[in-house]
Amino acid sequence: MKRNRLHGILLMLAALMALPLVAQQQFTLEDLNFGGKNYRKMIPQNRPLTWWGDQLVRMSGDTCWTVNPVNGKEKVLITRDQLNKRAGLTDDSEMIQLFDGFPYADQPLVMVWGTTDRMLVNFKTGKVVWRQPVDRDVQAFEWNKLSRATAFVKDDNLFVMQSNSDTRQVTSDGSRDLVYGQSVHRNEFGIEGGLFWNPQGTRLAFYRMDQSMVTDYPLVDVPELTDTSRYIAEPAPEKYPMAGQTSHKVWVGVLDVSTGDTVYLKTGDPTDRYFSNISWNPDGKTIYVMEGNRDQNVVNLVAYDAVTGKRLNSIYHESHPKYVEPQHPITFLPWDSNKFLLWSERDGYNHLYVLDTAGKECKQLTSGNWVVMDLLGFDAKRQAVIISANADNPIQQNLYRVDVATGKMTRIDEGGRGWHTGRLSDSGAWLIDSYQEPDVPRNIAIVNTRDNRQYRYFTAPDPWQGYTMPEYRCGTIKAADDSTDLYYRMVMPVDFDPTKKYPTVVYVYGGPHAHNVDARWHWSSRSWETYMAQRGYLLFILDNRGSENRGRDFEQATFRHLGQVEMQDQMRGVDFLRTLNYVDTARLGVHGWSFGGFMTISLMTNYPDVFKVGVAGGPVIDWKWYEVMYGERYMDTPQTNPEGYEQTSLINKAADLKGRLQIIIGLNDPTVVPQHAYSFLKACIAAGTQPDFYVYPGQGHNMMGHQSVHLHERITRYFDDYLK
Repeated sequence: MKRNRLHGILLMLAALMALPLVAQQQFTLEDLNFGGKNYRKMIPQNRPLTWWGDQLVRMSGDTCWTVNPVNGKEKVLITRDQLNKRAGLTDDSEMIQLFDGFPYADQPLVMVWGTTDRMLVNFKTGKVVWRQPVDRDVQAFEWNKLSRATAFVKDDNLFVMQSNSDTRQVTSDGSRDLVYGQSVHRNEFGIEGGLFWNPQGTRLAFYRMDQSMVTDYPLVDVPELTDTSRYIAEPAPEKYPMAGQTSHKVWVGVLDVSTGDTVYLKTGDPTDRYFSNISWNPDGKTIYVMEGNRDQNVVNLVAYDAVTGKRLNSIYHESHPKYVEPQHPITFLPWDSNKFLLWSERDGYNHLYVLDTAGKECKQLTSGNWVVMDLLGFDAKRQAVIISANADNPIQQNLYRVDVATGKMTRIDEGGRGWHTGRLSDSGAWLIDSYQEPDVPRNIAIVNTRDNRQYRYFTAPDPWQGYTMPEYRCGTIKAADDSTDLYYRMVMPVDFDPTKKYPTVVYVYGGPHAHNVDARWHWSSRSWETYMAQRGYLLFILDNRGSENRGRDFEQATFRHLGQVEMQDQMRGVDFLRTLNYVDTARLGVHGWSFGGFMTISLMTNYPDVFKVGVAGGPVIDWKWYEVMYGERYMDTPQTNPEGYEQTSLINKAADLKGRLQIIIGLNDPTVVPQHAYSFLKACIAAGTQPDFYVYPGQGHNMMGHQSVHLHERITRYFDDYLK
């Protein structure tokens, strides 16, 4: 009996020794959601790197280190305490709080922020060589490193502060109706901001937008619970030009800083065109504007005299039966001020072309069935351009050197797989290559662009080590045209058992200028998918035709009938799921936000017997209520395409809703205005169908901060309640 007891103890000890020493942890939304309290600890580590000319520098809040790019060795360049001491800054209101960068390749100057001032400090001598007061209550600002002048917008008016801090108020009639120096055309056409210095900092181009004729959309500002100064909600209207309706007027002004005089480009009637992608000739005297017609099927690159505002000539013209969408300003070659790079999809893919200022096309620089994603800069010595593109694989982003004379393209990043982003040194000789792969949280390599050597600098540890992890899969299926490859991601349930059947949620976006699947960490999976996989769901995500980075025809397949081709492709994804024995197709859900919210309700109502549960966030319901620039590009106007608007309207589909649908919006959404959701609810009431509805007061198109944790808990609970 004692022998049997000893034998049992030994067996128990052996079993205990076989267990992992540390139990696997479970994720919470506080870990996985960007608004969560523990989120920053759960994302892959990074190293904040910048360039001082060709010298690599790592910056933190209080220290800068120089980095040897070959061996990664670091040496302290300066600390915040050292710099404050050298500069004699002892008062709390003056002391340096933050390092901001090294704007001059040939000078030992660092830009820093203090409590009240922005300063350039010689970090070798400690001398403050320039300073300007900081006004944090501005709507926009732009600094020029040559003149050291700052343009900014405050209280709706434009100001310029010169290097010596002398400030001139340029406009006095700015208002909510008359907007200066900020983005126009609702940030379409690649527009980010409205202030554009010439290279010398002697002239400033700026947008002026009159939107007094645009309809006010009646949003409401509900007081915060902590606001004891008022208890009644107040109007917070948003200027919102809907498709087919009156839009705003835009002008481009040019300020001569030395005289204070402003001229406006003589563009003619500003009501029939969009003005975008403003750029300057290197001499600072000629300004270039991409001008598109309201139909968005014609674009011209037009040159203007910056001194007189006179129209000089049209350098480039492009048209397409569907639409042309300029997203990038021209970029001059640093070794030839008469030639520049132009972006265009004219051959079906986004590529670079070399043109001259007389309008003569020199040549197409890049070509192939892939797209250029970013122009990182130039190596002037080799007369080469450094770009990122998906030439190696449609779901990768790699870094390349392109010889401008020959067009020869060479991949220069480390490893070749994954999703690479780059930052080029001033001369173009060195490149920071920060990248992820499906099983790599983050690596950073330093690349010599001239000999193609890569030097590993940083390898991030897996921040999810020790947690229960699902499996992430990626593959392709054929689109509804039976020929186009579509990429998908699947997140398998934790502790996946192929003999079981799992409830499955299709996460969808599906619209232009976005994609969901690429070769980043976990195939670019959203953290909420991991949370759901932990709860026993399978997640399926497919990039349908209409999404980005696959060429013009792939995106324009949806023209004039948004949602239709996209649904066909998503249903091919459902067909694929039906071939998998472990997918419970009787428990199929769908979720998406914005365009994805539109797709969610479209799928729920067009295929009511397929999808049991859906959660639609910020959904477009009828494209005639969406804004002019985006809506008319993809749908034309309601007047010219009534059939398309009728076909895609979800108002007409309210009676077809069968499953459980929750609609969630922000009460103050200025992008997809609440009228969309309210109108669908009215249609459902009339039809006798029963969607659920939840609103976040005070929130816009997305829930910010910790409210996002609340949002994703609500989404999760809805699937738990009705799909599990």
